[in-house]
Amino acid sequence: MQKEEFLTRTMNFGLRVIRVVESLPKNQVATVLGNQLLRAGTSVGANYRAAVRGKSRADFISKMGNVEEECDEALYWMEMLIESGSVKQKLLKALIDEGDEILAVVVASIKTARRNK
Repeated sequence: MQKEEFLTRTMNFGLRVIRVVESLPKNQVATVLGNQLLRAGTSVGANYRAAVRGKSRADFISKMGNVEEECDEALYWMEMLIESGSVKQKLLKALIDEGDEILAVVVASIKTARRNK
């Protein structure tokens, strides 16, 4: 996948997260979990953008590690929303699938960058 495509894809992931959080029930659990999801989900694209502007391969690898962590964390908060009964799984399935795919690309990119050091 090309850099520009992935920049767009990670930004769209964040925008989808925003829409999900805006649609959550207005109760304490959904608000707390939603705030966590909002922070992690929107930082995926921001951290990827920083990674592609890395000053060195080591900087790229380090910043891609941040992308990996934030994407995995966003997936965790979506699972918590489902398990807490705040959202039905079918409503988050497509977004979780996209997060899993983004995470797989990021992990593969880190492995490739390490191998090509």
